[in-house]
Amino acid sequence: MIDTILLTAAIILLVALLYFEKRDSTRGRLLTKPFLSALFVAVVLTGPKPDPSYAYPVLTGLVFCLAGDVFLIFISSKTLFRASLGSFLIGHILYAGAFFATSRPGMLSWVIGACCVAVSSVIFARLRPRLGRMLRPVLAYIVVITVMVIGAASLLENESRDFSGRILVFSGAILFYISDIYVARQQFVVSRYVNRLVGLPLYYLAQFMIAFSVRFL
Repeated sequence: MIDTILLTAAIILLVALLYFEKRDSTRGRLLTKPFLSALFVAVVLTGPKPDPSYAYPVLTGLVFCLAGDVFLIFISSKTLFRASLGSFLIGHILYAGAFFATSRPGMLSWVIGACCVAVSSVIFARLRPRLGRMLRPVLAYIVVITVMVIGAASLLENESRDFSGRILVFSGAILFYISDIYVARQQFVVSRYVNRLVGLPLYYLAQFMIAFSVRFL
């Protein structure tokens, strides 16, 4: 019952957020985005946590991402954008730590890792001329989120863990990675509504997948 309430509220708030993003309403974002992000934290708080050593680092990562979402409301502010980047960076480090702590790296991890490094290198190369003083923070972020995806791939190979949880983690990590490409495009390449229209649903789907994985792993 509680899951139905949380997911229904999330869908309503996401639709409202996309509407306010279309109108470029900071007030509308403030009335929707923090509450929407709080829901993926609530998923962990209201559900079972069979492995606290996995659950609590993920929960802490989700809280840092919630803070990052609030900072990102004011994306036009370079200071708050840096704060957002830092919050998500810490969140990804916590995710990666949780994933690697329960993983068994194998051939799949090496293949996915090589692909991620290649894609991330291309993305950084294309962004680099536009980054200016943000070059080092963005580079650090790209490295960490790439490591996070590799950690999710490593966890996927750990057959001693629940299959549903492993799929949720890996799918969530990939969707998070893709959503961040749209954030980078919005911030450094071209500011268009389509970036948020595509990126935000992917981001929230990713976060809810990672949050729900706590109930299985």
